[in-house]
Amino acid sequence: MKNITKSIIALFAVVAFSCTVQDVQDRPVIEGVDSPVLTAPTSGAAYVLSPANAAAQAERFTWKSANFGGDVQVTYAVEMDKKGNAFKTPQSIGSVISANQVSVSVESMNKAALLLKATPFSPGEFEVRVKSSAGALAAMYSNVVGIVVTPYTTENPKLWVPGGYAKASGYPNDWDPATSPQLSASGYGKVDFEGYVNFNDANAEYKFTSFPEWKGEFGAGATAGTLDPKGANLKIPAAGYYQIVVDTEKLTYKATATSWGIIGSATAGGWDNSTAMTYNKTTKLWSVTATLTGAEFKFRANNGWDINLGKLKTAPDGSHLEYGGDNIAVAAGNYTITLDLSSPRNYKYTITKN
Repeated sequence: MKNITKSIIALFAVVAFSCTVQDVQDRPVIEGVDSPVLTAPTSGAAYVLSPANAAAQAERFTWKSANFGGDVQVTYAVEMDKKGNAFKTPQSIGSVISANQVSVSVESMNKAALLLKATPFSPGEFEVRVKSSAGALAAMYSNVVGIVVTPYTTENPKLWVPGGYAKASGYPNDWDPATSPQLSASGYGKVDFEGYVNFNDANAEYKFTSFPEWKGEFGAGATAGTLDPKGANLKIPAAGYYQIVVDTEKLTYKATATSWGIIGSATAGGWDNSTAMTYNKTTKLWSVTATLTGAEFKFRANNGWDINLGKLKTAPDGSHLEYGGDNIAVAAGNYTITLDLSSPRNYKYTITKN
C-alpha cells in the first residue's frame, strides 16, 4: 500500500512539473493576423435579377482565406449593404465554413436588396464584403467591393399618383410620389391599374409614376383619356373621390367620380335607393350610421350598379370586399359602417353595433 501511495504522489509531481507557468506562457496564441481578401466579383459588377431565375446562381463570391494565427475553423459570410452606409445594416447573402467561395442565388441577393429598401426594377448601388469569424475571436473583414443590383418583386405592380392636390386632399405632401396614393395592377406582370384618389379641388393637377420617385412618368396624351410618358400634367375636372383605371400598355386612363352608399334589404331604401355615406379625408374612410333590419346589404357608387362591392368569399376575416361580391348579412340594430378604399385592390369594411 505504501508503494502505491508513493507512485501516485510521484505521478502528480510529474504532471505538476509538466504544467508549469512557463510552459503555459510558451503555448501559441490564436489571434487574427491577415483579413480575407475578396477576389470576385470585381468592382462595378451589375446584376439584373428576375423571378424566372430565382433559384439560379447570381454570383460565385471568392476570396483569399483569413489567417487567425493557428489551426482554427473559420466561418465566412458574404455581407451586403447600401453604398455609403458603412455596413450599419448588413444583410448576409451566403455563408460557408473553411472554404474560399460560396454560390449566392438570385433569390438571396434579391431578398437582401429589398430588405435594404431597394426600388424594384430600378438599379441600385450596393457594397459587399466577406466577414471571417472563428469562435470568440474578433471577426475580420475583407476589402469592400461596389456592385449594382436591379431587384424584382412578385407583388402586384403599382402606380403612384403625385400632384398638387395632395395636401388639401388629406395626403402628406404635394408632388411627392413616395407619399402619394397608389393604384395597383390585378397581378404580377399585369398592366391594368386601379385605385381610388380623393381630389379636394377642381382642376387639380397630377401625374402617374411607376416608382415612388420621379421615374417612369405618365402625363397627358394628345387626346382625352390617353397618356404620354412625356406629357403635361393631367387635370381632374371637378372635386371628388375618383376611381382611376390605367392601362400602361395601351396608354389609356379613366377617372370616374364616385359617391358611395349602402343598399339592400337591410337598409331604409331597400334595393332601390342607396343610403349615402360621408367621406372623411383625415381617416380616408367612407362612413354612415344607420338602423338596419335583419337582412342583407352591399356597397355601391353613384346610386347605381356599375360599381358595387360585396363580401369576398375567400377573405379569412370576413372584412374584405370585391366588385360584384356577395351580400353582407346583418342582424337588426343600429350600426356604424365604414368603407376603406385607400389600399388599392384591398378594399375592406367594418360594421359596429352601437
